[in-house]
Amino acid sequence: MSQRFVVTPAAGGLVEPRTQSGGATEPELSGRSSLRPSPRPSPRPSPSPSPRPGARLAGEKVPAEPGTKVAKDDALPILHYCREPSRYGDGSPRENSPFINNTDMERENNYEGKNMALFEEEMDSNPMVSSLLNKLANYTNLSQGVVEHEEDEDSKRKEIKAPRMGTFIGVYLPCLQNILGVILFLRLTWIVGTAGILESLIIVSMCCTCTMLTAISMSAIATNGVVPAGGSYYMISRSLGPEFGGAVGLCFYLGTTFAGAMYILGTIEIFLTYISPSAAIFHSEDVEGENGAMLNNMRVYGTCTLALMAMVVFVGVKYVNKLALVFLACVILSILAIYAGVIKTAFDPPNIPICLLGNRTLSKRDFDVCAKVQHINYETVTTPLWGLFCNSSNLNATCDEYFSQNNVTEIQGIPGIASGVIRENLWSTYAEKGAYVEKQGILSSSVSEETKTSSLPYVLTDIMTYFTMLVGIYFPSVTGIMAGSNRSGDLRDAQKSIPTGTILAIVTTSFIYLSCIVLFGACIEGVILRDKFGEALNGKLVIGMLAWPSPWVIVIGSFFSTCGAGLQSLTGAPRLLQAIARDGIVPFLQVFGHGKANGEPTWALLLTALICEIGILIASLDSVAPILSMFFLMCYMFVNLACALQTLLRTPNWRPRFKYYHWTLSFLGMSLCLALMFICSWYYALFAMLIAGCIYKYIEYRGAEKEWGDGIRGLSLNAARYALLRVEHGPPHTKNWRPQVLVMLNLDSEQCVKHPRLLSFTTQLKAGKGLTIVGSVLEGTYLDKHHEAQRAEENIRSLMSVEKTKGFCQLVVSSTLRDGMSHLIQSAGLGGMKHNTVLMAWPSSWKLSDNPFSWKNFVDTVRDTTAAQQALLVAKNIDTFPQNQERFREGNIDVWWIVHDGGMLMLLPFLLRQHKVWRKCRMRIFTVAQMDDNSIQMKKDLQMFLYHLRISAEVEVVEMVENDISAFTYEKTLMMEQRSQMLTQMQLSKNEREREAQLIHDRNTAAVARTKAAAAPEKVQMTWTKEKLTSEKHKNKDTYVAGFRDIFTLKPEWGNLNQSNVRRMHTAVKLNGVVLSKSQDAQLVLLNMPGPPKNRQGDENYMEFLEVLTEGLNRVLLVRGGGREVITIYS
Repeated sequence: MSQRFVVTPAAGGLVEPRTQSGGATEPELSGRSSLRPSPRPSPRPSPSPSPRPGARLAGEKVPAEPGTKVAKDDALPILHYCREPSRYGDGSPRENSPFINNTDMERENNYEGKNMALFEEEMDSNPMVSSLLNKLANYTNLSQGVVEHEEDEDSKRKEIKAPRMGTFIGVYLPCLQNILGVILFLRLTWIVGTAGILESLIIVSMCCTCTMLTAISMSAIATNGVVPAGGSYYMISRSLGPEFGGAVGLCFYLGTTFAGAMYILGTIEIFLTYISPSAAIFHSEDVEGENGAMLNNMRVYGTCTLALMAMVVFVGVKYVNKLALVFLACVILSILAIYAGVIKTAFDPPNIPICLLGNRTLSKRDFDVCAKVQHINYETVTTPLWGLFCNSSNLNATCDEYFSQNNVTEIQGIPGIASGVIRENLWSTYAEKGAYVEKQGILSSSVSEETKTSSLPYVLTDIMTYFTMLVGIYFPSVTGIMAGSNRSGDLRDAQKSIPTGTILAIVTTSFIYLSCIVLFGACIEGVILRDKFGEALNGKLVIGMLAWPSPWVIVIGSFFSTCGAGLQSLTGAPRLLQAIARDGIVPFLQVFGHGKANGEPTWALLLTALICEIGILIASLDSVAPILSMFFLMCYMFVNLACALQTLLRTPNWRPRFKYYHWTLSFLGMSLCLALMFICSWYYALFAMLIAGCIYKYIEYRGAEKEWGDGIRGLSLNAARYALLRVEHGPPHTKNWRPQVLVMLNLDSEQCVKHPRLLSFTTQLKAGKGLTIVGSVLEGTYLDKHHEAQRAEENIRSLMSVEKTKGFCQLVVSSTLRDGMSHLIQSAGLGGMKHNTVLMAWPSSWKLSDNPFSWKNFVDTVRDTTAAQQALLVAKNIDTFPQNQERFREGNIDVWWIVHDGGMLMLLPFLLRQHKVWRKCRMRIFTVAQMDDNSIQMKKDLQMFLYHLRISAEVEVVEMVENDISAFTYEKTLMMEQRSQMLTQMQLSKNEREREAQLIHDRNTAAVARTKAAAAPEKVQMTWTKEKLTSEKHKNKDTYVAGFRDIFTLKPEWGNLNQSNVRRMHTAVKLNGVVLSKSQDAQLVLLNMPGPPKNRQGDENYMEFLEVLTEGLNRVLLVRGGGREVITIYS
């Protein structure tokens, strides 16, 4: 239940309840205005009296007390208890406030309110400390199976009984039940016999050390705050982030699912081999066929058992939980029976004879007398064993050569702990598939060129054995350490119970395993240990023959324990998948988050059963065990990684209550897990890592963005900080220079971007590499504009996502646009990751009368970038630039290299052509030769320069003739200066300015018409010779003064023009004509951008020069270098 304060006037006001969707009543709120008293009393008092003078519940109408005066302006609020989620002022959920109004305590409330009067502005949004502490003290979890509770609907929450499970019941016993299982009963004796006592101790020690180190890391994570229900998945995902969390969570899910398959296969193996062999459906005569028939039997019975267990889980988990104690009791009784049997062998070993032929063990399934012949009534009669090796029962029959040359002997299968058999079982006895199970130390006559016949009753090895394979088969027997943490929602004190219970369970089970290895090796004959299916014991369970009082204690106990473990796996795996699906980090799994009305994961159970069926179709316990070992080892490895990462990062929130951990232990555990993965099976390990890697990349690419405060984010922050500090030392080398772009966007009145193509061009220029900062400025004060700023930032980020611009957004609210742009240029970026290039759009509206000073901001921005030694890119006609989806099939990118700018003009086309939009465009470089230049040599030098730069482009040198300044140039200059004078007369009214502008326009139009004939197009001389150069110089020198006189007589006011402006206009007009003649059809033209005048009086003239320079061109990028070399010929 969630609560918050409702503040109402103290004087006789009533609270009218309104009904929520959930049916609960809710007093009306008035936000901050509720701190003020109501101007009038409520219209109708409630006639019903309060049940007691104490607390009043939400929804009750509080009648005015008789004689109560109307509240004054300084009346203090009374706090009401209501069932509604509290809210921040910004709409985010706040903590609950469990205060109840007490009218008898009104005086104390008033007194307390005066003590807190300084904070009354925060009272309606922030919880009081006492409220927060009360809520935390009464914290309860939801039921198992739900992972994330932060956004659950308060109205749907149900009252849940407080968890009461302690360390022993809640953690220790579940871990014990999950760790001790099928491998202990079915495979541990075989592992001891094959690997020997010493190597078996090494195997068990490695695996138990791995789980102990993992338990230490898990204890540190589990005690670092409250772990909601969800256990291991919750810990990993919140420590390593959604990508690792999803990948490892799914691996853990697959491991749990395959564990269910392994337990079901173990159940069927016990049933068909030791309880009811006659129930087998498939039969075969020879050994090879018998193995195949057994696998088919496992598949049929396993599928039926899986279906039955899935139905039980579907009908109700409560039945599984009720049976858990029964299954646990079976495990404990079985282990006690083993120890009792070992003790009994010390003084009364059981009589279990084993039949040997030479040193080979014989299977007693087809005979009962261990002898070649026997004497009955003073007659020598052959035994059934003779008939198995000979072609008839006669004494003179032809028999197997090895049978004829070796004697049949009988030894005790379990000689007892005092027999000294431990010395024989110390060392390993690995064998190939199909090898004879032989007793060491007995002499036998060997036979040359013997062919193995499957009909002979020998005990043979069914698979090839070696150390690493045994590690993979054994490791599942130490899994299950997460059982306690998975029950974290049901524990009374999870932070205390999880470490204690888990570590005690690992210590207990490690002792059981290690002691069992030694005891099995000390009590049981080696050939019996290596007899996996008890064929020498007439098909009886080896460990059962050791137990006391009866072998059936172990058989029945192991059967029920494996049944219970399978049910637990089928119960836990779907809930784990449901938790991952509800987190929403893997989109295609969201369907598995749904289930029955009570929350049971129906769809997840169906998928789990299907995956489990894959393991059952494999049908071999020894083949399934390494698969789930991989998935569990990967999960444990990432638990250790999470703990080591959090410890090394020293994040402020890393404060585990469990203190006995260290990052070196976690790192050792992680390394051991990784080593065990490759020791068990290197190809399974690579396959499991490939699956995890694919899931990781999928979540990274398509998954939902989650910010869980995980360690990977912290690692990224530390790495970024380290890299920034290293980059800070100095400017980058020319080889490392790349355009780090600050994109200056303009916003309209709705805070939408005016020129979205600017971001498209940025993406094409950057191709996803390097730093991109998208900046914009809002005019005003931050307190007034912060909502608009937030909306504008969201609009910019959404546009960046659409245009696939990878970078950062930085929006500034400033008193003037000019100051805001200056602040961005100065302060955007951090440390060495600062921009070195500014990209902005050309202010196309600079000539409009209603926006007379837009050009001034632009020119000042140009000056700012120059002062900051940053490059400047100005895109003119930006709205005609291509989008990212467009493709140019042909065309040119023309570079007009007038002055050297550090190589920016060379580098930009190369970067653009990396993008698909410009990839098929050719690059052409034009440079301008003056009269004194050797254009032929210039072209050769430029080609050589481009060759060394490894840039392919066409080169052309354009020669410009020095000739007279045309009348058109003078007229353009006159128009420019007249407009400049017009703009300086700011005292004129708007109508007068418009009228004057119209007069100037009319006069200039007439002047242009009169002088159009005089302004003949200039001819461009493309090739210079010495004679042409000399004659042109003399011609210009002779006609220069005369030309001036003639031009001034044409229009007298031209003589009063500023000659500097005339020369600049002349350059702009001539260069524009040359560019138009060569590049009018180019897809993009890059030009050197001339710098603004040092005298600020001519700023508006500067804009006119740039306008004339680029007139008639479709797409233009004006480039101004930052004053340093950005491209080099050296490697």
